Parts: sequence; structure tokens; C-alpha cells
Amino acid sequence: MAMAVFRREGRRLLPSIAARPIAPAPIRSPLSSDQEEGPLGVRSISTQVVRNRMKSVKNIQKITKAMKMVAASKLRAVQGRAENSRGLWQPFTALLGDNPSIDVKKSVVVTLSSDKGLCGGINSTVVKVSRALYKLNAGPEKDVKFVIVGEKAKAIMFRDSKNDISLTVTELNKNPLNYAQVSVLADDILKNVEFDALRIVYNKFHSVVAFLPTVATVLSPEIIEKESEVGGKLGELDSYEIEGGETKGEILQNLAEFQFSCVMFNAVLENACSEMGARMSAMDSSSRNAGEMLDRLTLTYNRTRQASITTELIEIISGASALEAAK
Repeated sequence: MAMAVFRREGRRLLPSIAARPIAPAPIRSPLSSDQEEGPLGVRSISTQVVRNRMKSVKNIQKITKAMKMVAASKLRAVQGRAENSRGLWQPFTALLGDNPSIDVKKSVVVTLSSDKGLCGGINSTVVKVSRALYKLNAGPEKDVKFVIVGEKAKAIMFRDSKNDISLTVTELNKNPLNYAQVSVLADDILKNVEFDALRIVYNKFHSVVAFLPTVATVLSPEIIEKESEVGGKLGELDSYEIEGGETKGEILQNLAEFQFSCVMFNAVLENACSEMGARMSAMDSSSRNAGEMLDRLTLTYNRTRQASITTELIEIISGASALEAAK
């Protein structure tokens, strides 16, 4: 009897229930939280988001400080060798002279760069100087080629000068630099390119925050002898008396090869010092920027936390006042 009455009542109420529209539940993003929704739809910063950001900035600051210390250690190891190597090529300048503006038909620009980044603008600087030398020495009857040492200059030069690159060398600084290693590199360059003048572009080290783009010129024995015959400046070589069975051409050939290897050795060490100094400066700036960002995030975190505490206190006091008023 009771069940029959319930079924009759259910059939009577069913049309009215079905006619009522059911409001859809609001769709919330899984990334949103109650802490991120402010009054009137205004989004506020979550303290958890700020804490995660502070943690990531602290980790980045630790990495940059460690990289600065590693660069400083490597700089101390290379700086003394670079200063001592400057005495290798200077006697050749006095012996064979220095004529960087000489006009020749075949020029080879040797660009020295680093294999790794995060070292400021030393790589872009040598690339700009190399391109400027290419424009100065290029002509209708002239041939200018590039020899690239280092991964960074290779990546930049391959974009627009791929057809003018004769040789590329990377990972030169993977092992500790020594004269035997650089002399093998110089011998490979001499065997693979034809030149009247070699122009080595590198960064000369002055201090941790200062380096100077430098161009060193090495002439071929034929050009040196030709300049000597036409009365060009040949340094002090003509003032020496040649003894033994070697001719002047053979002596010039040996001197040119030895001069190129010595200049390359000094240039590689100077460029390595400039790289480490620039990396120290860049990592120091990054560490300071991370510290400033961390200070701003800490201030934001404290303000957000204080605002949430104040809001909770206001709600508690309001609830207590409402209860007292109800009594």
C-alpha cells in the first residue's frame, strides 16, 4: 500500500523535476588553486609558485658561482704560460719585419674562437674582425679563404661564408695546450691551404675584464723575398751573414714555418686566457643578477604570505564578532 502511494507521488513529481534546468558545474583548470583566485576574478600569486621560483634561482646562482670558480682556476693555470709565450714570436718581428697592410693575391684568415659559450662577446668580436679583413682583402683577382678554429666561430661563419672556409678545427682546448699540439695544427694548416699571407685573428689578454682583438700577419717565403728584392721592409735578416749550404729561400721557408707555429701558440694561449676572463666576468654578473632576483622574490613571498595571514585574521575576527552579535 505504501509502495503504491510512493510510486504515484513519484510519477506526479517527475515532470516538474525534469522540467527544471540543471546548471552546469563550473569547469576549473587543473593548474589553478584556491590560493590563485582572488576576489572578483583577480588572480593573485601563490606562495608555492614563488617558493619554487626562489628554489630554481638559488640553484642557478650556485651553478654560476661554481663556473666562475672553475674559470678562475683555469685562468691562473694559462695566464703565466701566455705571458711567457709572447717572447717566442717577438724575435721574428724584428728579424722578418711586420707588414700587416701588405697587398697580396692569396690571403688566409685564421679565426680563433672558443668551443663553449657563456663567455661574453669574444667570439662575435673575432668573427666581426675576420669578416672585415675579408672585405678589405677581397677583389676581382684576389682569393681570400677562412680557417676556423673553435666551434662557436664555425657555427657563425657557416651561415654566410660556408664556401670560403678551407679548414675547420674544433676541440683544441679539450686537452692542456702545449707547443707540440699547436705545431701539429700549424703544420696541418700549411699543408691544406695556399697563401701569400696568413692573418691570425684572436683576442689578446690584458686583464679579466679587458681583451683586445688582434691580427698577426705571417708572410710566405716568396712574398718576403719579393719584398726584399723591391726594397721593402724585411727587418734585420739582411744584416746577418748566412753560413752553411742552405740558400736564402730555404732559410726563409724554415723561418716562416717556425714563425707561424710560434704565433699560433701565443694566439691560442692568449685567446684561452681571454675566454676564461670573459667567462669569469659573465658568471659574476649572472650571480649578481640572480641575487637581485632572489631579493625581489623574497620580498614578494613575504608580502603574499603576510597578506594571506592578514586575510585569515580578518575572517576569524569577523566570525567571532558575528557570533557575539547573534547572542
